Amino acid sequence: MSATPQKNRASRRVLAAAAGLATVGALVAAMPADARDRGPGHDHGHGHHQPARTVDVQLLSFNDLHGNLEPPAGSAGTVTETQADGTTKSVPAGGVEYLASSLRTARKGHPYSITAAGGDMVGASPLLSGLFHDEPTIEALNKIHLDVTSVGNHEFDEGATELARLQNGGCHPVEGCYEKGKKFEGADFPYLAANVTSEKTGKPILKPYTVWKKNGVKIGFIGVTLEGTPDIVTANGVKGLKFHDEIETVNKYAKELDRQGVKSIVALIHEGGAPASASYNYNCDSPGAGDGISGPIVDIAKGISPKVDALVTGHTHQAYVCTVPDPAGNPRLVTSAASFGKLYTDTTLTYDRRTDDIVRTSVKSAGAANPKSANHVVTRDQEKASDMTALIARWNTLAAPIASKPQGYISADINGRGSTAPEKPLGDLIADAQLEGLAPADKGGAVVAFMNPGGIRADLVYTSTGSEGDGVVTYGESFAVQPFTNMMNVVDLTGAQLIAALQQQVSGANEASPKILQASRGLTYTLDMTKSGAARVVVDTIKLDGAAIDPAKTYRVAMNEFLAGGGDGFAALGQGTNKLVGASDLDLFNAYLAAHSTAAAPLAPPVTDRITVVQ
Repeated sequence: MSATPQKNRASRRVLAAAAGLATVGALVAAMPADARDRGPGHDHGHGHHQPARTVDVQLLSFNDLHGNLEPPAGSAGTVTETQADGTTKSVPAGGVEYLASSLRTARKGHPYSITAAGGDMVGASPLLSGLFHDEPTIEALNKIHLDVTSVGNHEFDEGATELARLQNGGCHPVEGCYEKGKKFEGADFPYLAANVTSEKTGKPILKPYTVWKKNGVKIGFIGVTLEGTPDIVTANGVKGLKFHDEIETVNKYAKELDRQGVKSIVALIHEGGAPASASYNYNCDSPGAGDGISGPIVDIAKGISPKVDALVTGHTHQAYVCTVPDPAGNPRLVTSAASFGKLYTDTTLTYDRRTDDIVRTSVKSAGAANPKSANHVVTRDQEKASDMTALIARWNTLAAPIASKPQGYISADINGRGSTAPEKPLGDLIADAQLEGLAPADKGGAVVAFMNPGGIRADLVYTSTGSEGDGVVTYGESFAVQPFTNMMNVVDLTGAQLIAALQQQVSGANEASPKILQASRGLTYTLDMTKSGAARVVVDTIKLDGAAIDPAKTYRVAMNEFLAGGGDGFAALGQGTNKLVGASDLDLFNAYLAAHSTAAAPLAPPVTDRITVVQ
């Protein structure tokens, strides 16, 4: 075949299918109501009326949409809301029909309104978008009138060339155009990639920043993704690219914008943190509630130049509206709107025409919710946006022959993405499917299989959302769980390397935020979280089929190509030798569902008893 390996990768999902889819930040000041612009008339100064000194600019933002055009199923499609009495409830949310309606409603009465995003608009998408290389999502974002987004790590899943196509348009290089007489036009909004440069030219692969302008109001946006993107994307996806420090990059371009006279700046950063509460309406800055947020974004926020007025963040799929002091000690908003279009952040930027800057002073008393920025639920009880309904129907018609095909049957929800446990029921199921498919001698001879937790993108939900019936797992649903179509590898690893890989789950790059591998049946061990670092894995408890792991022995280990490349901080897994490339992870998953379930005898959720956790 003459196609490049990357093109082969990009075309797998359709070939396989034929065979068998942040937010904001901004700080603002409590300005007197009569000092604020009331509308366009005040802006132009007709007759004796002078333009108001300040203009309220609305910044609407979201992040980590991941091609979720239809409402996400199960726990992935809910947000946690704290009630007035302190209790919490789960609220169904998301879906672009509702996101479009929410944003359009929010914009009413705001002559100055910008919509921005914090990356991962595409990638790891459900089949409706992923099957068509996320063209449906870009089309939806154009209709929503997204003004700008940063790139996220998932924008690189299919490489820089495919990302450029999403920006600039053109039909897919392998699969061509999906609709007769229709050419993909690309994104109407700029993707910003300030800290991603070409190894050959040293220059950013896409625009580093853009400036939004209206009636003399100028606001600059700088977009970056996390510096560690190469650690969480396949090697092919980041080939020929360099990823640079987020703080240094944002500060560099903030200076450049400042020299151009752009004094109001928002950074779109695809990196995030962990809030102290799971509730989207938690008061992040309330006294006695802990530190509000923790994680990488805190140090980034503390290091970014005071020239930047607000930080729209993402990546961690969490919801927060927090203030973190800038290097000058002034409060600055850092926000994130969960994921999958379930929330949007509405922030008011008070723009001073005399200084061309955002007014940033303390905006709230202790314990008061920030009146200038808040996350809002994209509820499903509002009217759907008819243009989005039509878009979804159009692409669903194209996808239907593949998406609706039954793959297997389940007796209850099998949680993956929605599980907070180290060992996830769906993780066990996926790892078992990989072991079964690659255990035969002619398929690789695997004796154990590992799945990375971040690669499990959804839950298998028992209740039907369509016409297929409860308990039926369709191709579209299994694709939503494993949308990357990663090729499976079987490699030789020594027992010592196996032990090292298990220790790397909770040490090194993964010590602060453990990444627990999902292991196939037969592997058992104890994870003692009262200890620190590698010691959390109790080595003398590690057994495979009841026998202790022999450090000197060689084992055949199955894993996807991402893990086999040392992804997610698992350097030991990247040391494998005698590699055999097998079927795709999705093909093995669907084969397992078909072999182990029928309508009369559906598959039950696995009992998660492989990892004993000591807290």
